[in-house]
Amino acid sequence: MTFEADVIAGLAPLRRYARALTGDPAWADDLVQDTAERALARASAFREGTNLRAWLFTIARNLYIDQFRARREIAVEDETAPWRTMETPHREVDGLVLRDVQRALYHLPLEQREVLLLVGVEELSYHEAASVLGVPIGTIMSRLSRAREHLRLLLGGEPSQKSTPLKVVRKTP
Repeated sequence: MTFEADVIAGLAPLRRYARALTGDPAWADDLVQDTAERALARASAFREGTNLRAWLFTIARNLYIDQFRARREIAVEDETAPWRTMETPHREVDGLVLRDVQRALYHLPLEQREVLLLVGVEELSYHEAASVLGVPIGTIMSRLSRAREHLRLLLGGEPSQKSTPLKVVRKTP
């Protein structure tokens, strides 16, 4: 396959990632188009033998951050936010559950949401996600753990019981 064909093959997961990242189908489509254009224009910057998908996600993330800074219009409590009116797939997932998950996802801090999308949805390895986000693998693991716990709490779940409670030690005179 050619580089162009490989980029085209990567558009579906890239669009899914962009849509989850932005919460707006039109913005996601624009982001994917901008990412594809940049990738094709800078094909010489791609190192043969590395992960093209991770490279595309990195480009998309960087473009998203630039566009987000320029827009500064997304607010999670905004009644006109795109995820409040998004269509839910019929017969795949209960619509109310999906809407709750969407809302909870956009209440997560961006750093946690990005990791959750890359590892949990796009199934990138910790190493690949670390490469996309430009952070150490340990940071990916930490952010993912916090994102899952935060999402669990936002969806009305109980806090996980992974850690043991602290033992009270009294100082004796």
